[in-house]
Amino acid sequence: MSSSGPGDLQARADALRSGREPYVLATVVRARRPASAKAGDRALVLPDGTIEGFVGGHCAVDTVRAQSLRLLQRRRPGQATLLRITPEADEPREEEGLVAVGQPCLSGGTLEIFLEAVLPPMLVHVYGESPIARAFAAVGQAIGHQVAAVRDPWAAIARDTSAVLVASHGVSEEPVLLAALAAGVPYIGLIAARERGAAVLAAVAGGDRVHVPAGLDIGAVTPGEVAVSIYAQIIELGVRGTL
Repeated sequence: MSSSGPGDLQARADALRSGREPYVLATVVRARRPASAKAGDRALVLPDGTIEGFVGGHCAVDTVRAQSLRLLQRRRPGQATLLRITPEADEPREEEGLVAVGQPCLSGGTLEIFLEAVLPPMLVHVYGESPIARAFAAVGQAIGHQVAAVRDPWAAIARDTSAVLVASHGVSEEPVLLAALAAGVPYIGLIAARERGAAVLAAVAGGDRVHVPAGLDIGAVTPGEVAVSIYAQIIELGVRGTL
């Protein structure tokens, strides 16, 4: 566990967010002696278990790390829990919003540490200049996703992309579909009628993974409604941001 000043820790957190790297922000909210940490101490916990900052001595570190990694594995932005490390907990106890574990050190002391998962927004990639492509980008931004709207079929698909939509109405569809399939993107959708879509995918290896027509059948008519139907399908399938 490395020690950093408040300014250094904030700068590190800003860099992680800019780089779309997930982390847990751990903040000591209550400390009872002889705990070595004090209220206000903070640390960042990274997906590899690295802890940057200070939220207690070695007695607390393993517990903070384990509970932080549990939060990250849930892949839900805003997930948080209050971790209580106390000699009064004979057995681990968990209830909504709280995890209480025993103090592993004989010295005793109680710590209450607020753990909050900070995950990058889900990244979606949309190719095309059609009204549906524009609506898909606008709806995605409105619900908090990060949207890469591109006109170049050869534009790179970021490694942590969760969804790709091809909405170019027949223009250079195959390169984008092939790139998305090769990248293992969890959701890939194609805007096309069923018959035309089947013809396009017949020439694409792995095309059975592509949703066509994209979106749930909710009677969507306008571009905005079609965009909503596609996000509804993404949600229904349980697609979330990747780590």
